[in-house]
Amino acid sequence: MDRIQQMEVFAAINDTGSFVQAANRLRISPPAVTRAMNALEERLGVQLLTRSTRQLTLTDAGARFLIAARQLLAEIESAEKLAVGEEGVAQGHLTVSASLAFSRMIAAPVIRSFLASHPRISVSLVAVDRVTNIVEEGIDVAIRIGELPDSNLMAKRLGVVRRLFVASPEYLDRRGTPNDPSELKLHSIIGFTGIMSIHDWHYKHGKSRGHVQLHPRFEVNDATTALTAATAGEGITMALSYMVADEIRSGQLAPVLVDYLPPAEPIHLVYPQSKIVAPKVRSFVDFAADRLTDAIGQSELVLS
Repeated sequence: MDRIQQMEVFAAINDTGSFVQAANRLRISPPAVTRAMNALEERLGVQLLTRSTRQLTLTDAGARFLIAARQLLAEIESAEKLAVGEEGVAQGHLTVSASLAFSRMIAAPVIRSFLASHPRISVSLVAVDRVTNIVEEGIDVAIRIGELPDSNLMAKRLGVVRRLFVASPEYLDRRGTPNDPSELKLHSIIGFTGIMSIHDWHYKHGKSRGHVQLHPRFEVNDATTALTAATAGEGITMALSYMVADEIRSGQLAPVLVDYLPPAEPIHLVYPQSKIVAPKVRSFVDFAADRLTDAIGQSELVLS
C-alpha cells in the first residue's frame, strides 16, 4: 500500500473511530487497515494512535500529521477532478458544525435551502455546544461565536451577536424590572450553562465596569428549556440575541438591563486552510454566508 493510501487509511480511522469501520468505508479488509497503520507508523518512526480496547486516541504527533494528511488528500482529490474536468463541480458529502440553538434556529433552514439548489451534495449537521476540532473530527465547515484564536483556519465573518438578559412581561410586572445589575440578586435567575458557565457576570456601563455574582434558582444546559421557563414567567435568563429575536418581536419576552450589555461577539464561518478549497466547501460558504449574515442581522434589529 503506497503512502497516499496509508494516509487515506489513517484519516478513515479517525473519521470512523475504529479499524473495522475504516475498512468498511474503504472497502478493504480489517487486516489490511492494520497493516497500513503499522507500515505508516514504522515508516514515520512515531506512534500516531494510542490503541486500547475501548477507544483510539491521537498522539500529539498523530494530531499534527492528520492536519497535513487531510490537506494533502484534499488537494490530490481536487487535482484529480481538475484532470478529468470535474473541478468546480460541487458534489460529495459535507459536514457542518454549529451550536445546538444556532443549528436549530438559523443554520438548519439555510442548509435545507442549500441542499435544494445543490442536488449532488449531502450534508451532516453536527449540533454540539462545544468547540469542535475541525481536522480531528472530519468537519468541513464550522460556525463559531466569539473571538477566534490564531489558527490555520480560514474565516469569513458573518456579523455579531449579543448576550442579553430577558424575562416575560408578566414576570417583570410581578417582580419589577431591574434597573441596575446589582438588583439581579433580588430576582429568580434561570441559568443556561452554554453562555453562563460561570456565575460572576462582568458588564460595562459607559466608561465604568463592574460585575455581579449570579445565583441561579434553576440551571440547565439547554437553551430551549431555559427560554421556555423564562417565557412562562419563572425568571430572568441570559440568551444570545438570535435565540430570542422572535420572542422579543412578539412580546413574549422583553430585554432588561440593555444599558449594561457586554460587547457584541463576532460570529464566523471557519474551514481548513488549503491551497485548493474543495468545490463543495466553496459552494456552501458562498451560498450560506450572505443568508446567515441576513438572519443574524435580523436578530440584532430587536435591540436597535
